[in-house]
Parts: sequence; structure tokens; C-alpha cells
Amino acid sequence: MRVLGIDLGERRVGVAVSDPTGSIAQPLPTLRRRAGKRMPLSTLQNLAEQYEVKGIVMGLPLALSGHDTEWTRTVRETASKLEERSGVPVHLVDERFTSKAAERAVRGLGLPKKKREEKGRVDAAAAVLILQSWLDARARG
Repeated sequence: MRVLGIDLGERRVGVAVSDPTGSIAQPLPTLRRRAGKRMPLSTLQNLAEQYEVKGIVMGLPLALSGHDTEWTRTVRETASKLEERSGVPVHLVDERFTSKAAERAVRGLGLPKKKREEKGRVDAAAAVLILQSWLDARARG
């Protein structure tokens, strides 16, 4: 079962997809968006259709306390709209500390500094981490 992973941001949207067996997450190109503009729901829906995913996993940016923030509410609304439009279930997962882990992972790739600092690369890595953690938890479950 293929699954789409999403790290929703104000300027960029990291995206990942699993292999057909639902075991390994791999990055897709990061989507750009202008702050304050609509979420790229059509593009995300198209990706879900293109890869024939059976589920979508979206990172939920809770505050360190575990409570919702204004951005958390925006992500919840976007997840609901995407689920409604695509007809594919959207699972929200706690993404606290994912960005830091993604930054460390990208630094560990041994890329030149300019490539390591590309924000889109970190967003894609965050989407992979979010999706892979969900896939691993499901496999253990």
C-alpha cells in the first residue's frame, strides 16, 4: 500500500511517498508556496492520484507542551480538506523535533555546504521522517 507523507510549511511543503509495499519512504520534490497564499491542495491531490496512494500522513506541528497552536489548527483544516477532496484517509502524526532530525540527516549526507543548506532538501527529509515513522509504527502495530 503506497502512502504519501507531507510536511506542511508556510513557505514550502515537503513531500514523500512510500514504495508500493508501504515499507520505505522516499522524497519527492518540495513544493513552494508563498506565505499567506492558499495551500496547494490540488497539487497534493494530484500526487495522491498519480501514486495511487491509499493513505496520507501529515505532520502535526504541536507546541512543545503538546497543545495546538494557530499553525496546528491550519494544518488540521488542510488535512480535513485534503481528505475530503481526495477521498483518501489523512493521518495526523506528531512532528515535534522532526525538522531538527531532518537537518541532522541532511548534514550527514556529506553534501557541499550550499546543497546542505537548501531549505527544500530539509523539508523533503522531514516529510520522509514523518512518513517513515508512521510506516514503522504501523509495521510494529
